[in-house]
Amino acid sequence: MKTKWILSLLAIFSILSASALERVPVWPKGKMPNAQSHQIAAMTDEAGKEGFKADKHRVAYLEWGDKPAEAVDNDACMILISGGSYQNCCDVGLIKMWREELTKLGFQTVNFVYRTPRPVDLPIYQTAWEDGQRAVRMVRAEAEKRGYNPEKIGVISMSAGSHLALLLATSSQTAAYAKVDKLDDVPCHINWAVVNAPAYVTTDAETGTRATRDGYGIDVKISDVFKFDEKTCPMTLQHGGRDPYSPNGSTLVYRKLREMKVPAELHLYPEKGHGAFGFERTIEFMRQMGFMGELGKDEVLMERYPSDAARADKIVQDVWPEGKTPDFQEHQCKPYIEWHMPKNLRTKGVQIIYSGGSYTGNNPDGFEVAPIRRYLNEQGITVVTMKYRTPRPSKESGLAKHTTAWQDLQRAIRLVRSQAEKFGLDGNNIGIMGSSAGGHLTLMGVTSSRHQSYLPIDDVDKLPCNVQWGVGIYPAYALTDGADKNNTTGGNADSAVLVPEFSFDLDTAPMYLVHGDADGWAAMNSVKVWEKMRAMGIQCELHTLALRPHCFQREAAPGTGSYNFVENIGEYVKARLKME
Repeated sequence: MKTKWILSLLAIFSILSASALERVPVWPKGKMPNAQSHQIAAMTDEAGKEGFKADKHRVAYLEWGDKPAEAVDNDACMILISGGSYQNCCDVGLIKMWREELTKLGFQTVNFVYRTPRPVDLPIYQTAWEDGQRAVRMVRAEAEKRGYNPEKIGVISMSAGSHLALLLATSSQTAAYAKVDKLDDVPCHINWAVVNAPAYVTTDAETGTRATRDGYGIDVKISDVFKFDEKTCPMTLQHGGRDPYSPNGSTLVYRKLREMKVPAELHLYPEKGHGAFGFERTIEFMRQMGFMGELGKDEVLMERYPSDAARADKIVQDVWPEGKTPDFQEHQCKPYIEWHMPKNLRTKGVQIIYSGGSYTGNNPDGFEVAPIRRYLNEQGITVVTMKYRTPRPSKESGLAKHTTAWQDLQRAIRLVRSQAEKFGLDGNNIGIMGSSAGGHLTLMGVTSSRHQSYLPIDDVDKLPCNVQWGVGIYPAYALTDGADKNNTTGGNADSAVLVPEFSFDLDTAPMYLVHGDADGWAAMNSVKVWEKMRAMGIQCELHTLALRPHCFQREAAPGTGSYNFVENIGEYVKARLKME
């Protein structure tokens, strides 16, 4: 009995605590535009309670969270926006999680509850957009009183709420309603947006349905309700690869932001449906952008991973038998592979890694290879590094810049496959990984393994050279506007298409792609590969990193995506290998 009594008291306390959150109506009495008798403003947990009185919940409102602790206060406010198809505000658990986690991180939070269900004889978003612009004005007007910077206001959202967030982020200079009082003189722009699984973004979904053509088609574009005006703010877009509210909406918004030179991130998750994923990426984005205070001092990647202590053995092998190198060129280096065996082998899979270098040089002991090789060895994964032939073939040879390197890669994969069993490994569980020009080379290996790059020279060449996954780190030369240089249009133009050397054959493997948003070898190299793969039914993972250039990982501030990239790639590789 005593236990039941205590539990009852705790339940009552919980209800009282929840109701103690301060609620403020967005509209003055009698001034709410386009009032419709069927609409309410309430989260679904409240609207579903017995005795709920709709007439007391007609006006959109703000629900203020607790002020963050002074020790972590970062002088910023986050507006929380639920999804619900513009039919309701249903993300009760998500709003609770965001409020709790963001408060811990030093943000003032405020839950914005807008009118639903959809209005009659108006666009599905109209009344919510009116409520949203008014809510932002109110949040900005409250800044001094509540102790945050009026130009440090962000939103975090889900689904239809993310459609609304995009309206707030891209279209604040378009009035959603006529002025009702002096508060409407306050600007309604926001300063950044965290946009999870935005719905209705493409023209095949803008009437409020799932994407009828999955976001594809030469006539499918971004809905023109988004104005992308001069106050369009930085944002991070996060979307599941199998979301019926098409992730192509997020890639198209990202491309538009790049055209405008607005810093942005795009995070796409394979095999995920409709949902909010990667909250840790949200934190990394806000930290990188300075919304959580000053960044920490950059740390050098090679100094963070200095030790080969997890390696049991290193075995060096030539890629080609003496005198059998195809298209041999005197000025090129001799290619070889190195087997790096972990002391504690935990999987039979193998990861092959190599560096970039513009196809003019490559270094298997440099910052693009050694740190992640050491990390994967620590995880119990066998790593094979490769030195491929560089500099580029001579002009007189008539060979493309990548041809001899591609030959070396195909041969290296076959060598690993042929010897895997001898080392207790699985020759049919191989991934490849490369950066920059090495990322281009990875795309060759992933997409074109059925395309013969040289004539067979021995029994090893009877083996296939396909792989089971690829990791492309800021791949260069992937689009026609940057086939041998920086991307001249940033990869944003319709004319910037994938280069013809990528066959995208029937053995094309899934990929993990990561790219700096400010890279001259543009992030659209990775994005357009992702779009092509999805069109083929291949689920890939993609992450772009705001403000970050080529070689983003060489030096990075703690807590950012650039700093955490080794572990994030490691998690992908371990997932491919089905490791715990």
